[in-house]
Amino acid sequence: MLDTDLAALYGVTVKRLNQQITRNQDRFPEDFCFRLTPVEWSSLRLQNATLKRGQHRKYLPYAFTEHGAIMAATVLNSPQAVQMSVAVVRAFVKLRRMALSVEALARKVAALESKYDSQFRDVFQAILQLMTPPDPPRRKIGFDAD
Repeated sequence: MLDTDLAALYGVTVKRLNQQITRNQDRFPEDFCFRLTPVEWSSLRLQNATLKRGQHRKYLPYAFTEHGAIMAATVLNSPQAVQMSVAVVRAFVKLRRMALSVEALARKVAALESKYDSQFRDVFQAILQLMTPPDPPRRKIGFDAD
């Protein structure tokens, strides 16, 4: 996502977004945010036709990955950026709860397997034998003179 799109999403100017990026460079490693090269920028401009009046850029734009877009929400102070930061924190809390519940379920299943494994081993083996198809009869390959 380009800095212009991200600035519009968070309700700030591109200048303000880029200012915060340069002030907080340690929060934006290359896998979060990077500046486009002149070749990339000219190629992108050619794909998007011509610029409208007043849309000239003095500096090359930044491009953000999803991690960079989320990190940008933490350094900006617009209402939209604050809402995004809160939503991300809530999502991580939900993920943590889900992971803990899955972990607890896995422990219960393991306990049940160890408790009943010896009693049902023969049953499980019989079921597996019934589920595996029998080997097809093999025919001889080649010509038989008889």
